[in-house]
Amino acid sequence: MSRLPPRSRISSEAIDAVLPQTQCTRCGYPCCRDYAEAIAIGQANINQCPPGGRAGIQKLSALTGLPALPLDPAHGQEGPRQLAWIDESRCIGCTLCIKACPVDAIVGGFKFMHTVLADQCTGCELCVAPCPVNCIELVTPIAPLAWTPEDAATAKARFIARQRRQQAHEQAQQTATQKSDQLANVLKRARQRARSRLSDRGPEPVK
Repeated sequence: MSRLPPRSRISSEAIDAVLPQTQCTRCGYPCCRDYAEAIAIGQANINQCPPGGRAGIQKLSALTGLPALPLDPAHGQEGPRQLAWIDESRCIGCTLCIKACPVDAIVGGFKFMHTVLADQCTGCELCVAPCPVNCIELVTPIAPLAWTPEDAATAKARFIARQRRQQAHEQAQQTATQKSDQLANVLKRARQRARSRLSDRGPEPVK
C-alpha cells in the first residue's frame, strides 16, 4: 500500500508539520497544507515533494507507516537549496514576482526596482515564470544552504500571514463593491421617484 486509507488516524496537521513549507506547488497542490490533507485522506503519495527530498519521504514514512518510495520524477528532482535572484538592471518594476511569491520574500514598488530577501526566500521558483523580461533566475550558493525546521516554521508563518492579508483585502474590496452597489440602487430609486412625481404633476400650465 502506498497511500493512507481514507479513514486514517494520521492528522493532516501532523503531516504538514514535517513538510518543508516552501509552498512551491511541485507536489501538485496549491500549498504544503493542501498536500498534507491529500496524504491524510489517501489521495496523494508521500513521495511528491522535491524540496523535502529523500529525508522528507523518510520522515513521512516514519509518521504514516507507508513505504519510503523514491521521489516521483513527475514532480521534479531533489537538489541543493536555491535562491531567487533579480537582475536589478533589467527589472521594470511590474510587481508580478511580488504577487507570485508565497512568502513575501520580494520587496519593491510599481515601476521601482525589486529585490529578493535572501534569508526569507524558499527557492520555490514561482516568481520566475511571471517575469515578462526574464530578469529572475535561481542561483545555487557556493556554500550549501541548509533548510532547518526553524526556516520551515518561518516560511509557514509568512505564508499564513500573506494569505490572511489577501483575504482581508478581498473582503474589503467586496464590502466596498457592495456599498457602491447599494448607493447606486438608492440613487436609481430616487431618480425613478422624481420622474414619477413629475409625470403625476403633468405639464405646467401656460401663463
